[in-house]
Amino acid sequence: MTSLILQPGQVSLAQLAEIYWDQTAVSLDSDCKPAVDAAAQRIQAAARGDDPVYGVNTGFGKLASLKIAPQDTSTLQRNLILSHCCGVGPAIPQRLTRLMMTLKLLSFGRGASGVRWELIELLQQMLARGVTPVIPAQGSVGASGDLAPLAHMTAVIIGAGEAEVNGTVLPGAEALKTVDLEPIQLGPKEGLAFINGTQFSTAFALAGVFEAWRAAQSALVVSALSTDAIMGSTAPLRPEIHTLRGHRGQTEAASAMRAVLDGSEIRESHREGDTRVQDPYCIRCQPQVTGAAMDVLRQAAATLEVEANAATDNPLVLADGIVSGGNFHAEPVGFAADMIALAVSEIGAIAQRRIALMVDPTLSFDLPPFLTPDPGLNSGLMIAEVTTAALMSENKHLANPCVTDSTPTSANQEDHVSMAAHGARRLIRMVENLNYILGVELLCASQGVEFRAPLVTSGPLKQVIARLRADIPALTEDRYLAPDLETAKQLVAGASILRAVGTPMPEVV
Repeated sequence: MTSLILQPGQVSLAQLAEIYWDQTAVSLDSDCKPAVDAAAQRIQAAARGDDPVYGVNTGFGKLASLKIAPQDTSTLQRNLILSHCCGVGPAIPQRLTRLMMTLKLLSFGRGASGVRWELIELLQQMLARGVTPVIPAQGSVGASGDLAPLAHMTAVIIGAGEAEVNGTVLPGAEALKTVDLEPIQLGPKEGLAFINGTQFSTAFALAGVFEAWRAAQSALVVSALSTDAIMGSTAPLRPEIHTLRGHRGQTEAASAMRAVLDGSEIRESHREGDTRVQDPYCIRCQPQVTGAAMDVLRQAAATLEVEANAATDNPLVLADGIVSGGNFHAEPVGFAADMIALAVSEIGAIAQRRIALMVDPTLSFDLPPFLTPDPGLNSGLMIAEVTTAALMSENKHLANPCVTDSTPTSANQEDHVSMAAHGARRLIRMVENLNYILGVELLCASQGVEFRAPLVTSGPLKQVIARLRADIPALTEDRYLAPDLETAKQLVAGASILRAVGTPMPEVV
């Protein structure tokens, strides 16, 4: 398996996206090893000393005032991991676990955590040899670190817990043995270093950005197709309009849509003599809405790129001592997740209105009711539109902020938490809902454009329709539609539509 060599503190969003989409194995640049070793040596010295150092020779959280004898520090760290394996719910997807492991490697590579290099090597080998810890999805409040999920990840390293290898879930020690790896006994502070951190929340938030950006790109293509389906105007896409406002996302969205629609016979057929003065907002304001969402996604992505490169455990080994702080608090990730949720919800909201426009004969500029050639006997895409309304409403609900919903935990020691974990975890569900909405819009818009024959759409959009029709035939009479909706969603989520259109789309970086 190809391994990507990462420089801690300097990893780019593009590299993180490659790790997420391709599940690329990673290793840290060896230049970071001296700093890692030096920090580990200082932790070992502190463990042998008489002065209390949190998490090294003391208990944890509310138990920090209890001193631990040097001979018990290893047991302390093992007990910490086992006691914190309190996650519940389904296991998270493998690509999320691998991204989470990579983020933990990057945090350790900053040389402030005090872990031994051999632990870093084991994590790297687990990624390279396909040992994926089984991590329950629920249980983190996003402060003091993503404690429960990170504990489940770490359990495999010490030979406990469970991991998947070659599609089979095995006990941790057995999973390691299967690929000729051995568990490692944790030293002072090492268990705490593993479970303190934002890597679970950050992995899910990054996945949310990557998936949402792909959906936003697809929305530009599909919305251009909808514009032609209802014979909408391209005048609102003129560059001068967007230059006068100046927002990057809006300008790029309009430019991409202009390129996709260029050469459409349908558009040219109604430049003169069209009795409509303006299109509804869902057509006319597409760059302003989707472009604004893209700008929000970029802001969130910038925050998450910083977080991915951060040392977020506690205490940290600094130049002048071992110091307790609060970098494990995932407030920045929580804010970013809430921003992503808003963007996803709004892209879906305006897409749903375009679907409603196309199925309504009073608004669709002479398209047949519900886009069926024989309305009455056939309901066409009537209930497909209703489904998108349900998904849009669900996403609106899910877009409510999570970061403001703090609650105290751990006997009030951890009295303000970020709720970043479930704030980020909901994003995958929200983007899936959005992709279903865009899939239905793709079905409606393609059907609408085909009703404009003998006029044809642009070359790029003809390619999109051809890709759709390779899997889903035109709707000539009512049929069992659920499989069509699923297939259309997959064409959007898997980027098949983006590949088919063949024109450049805005990039998140």
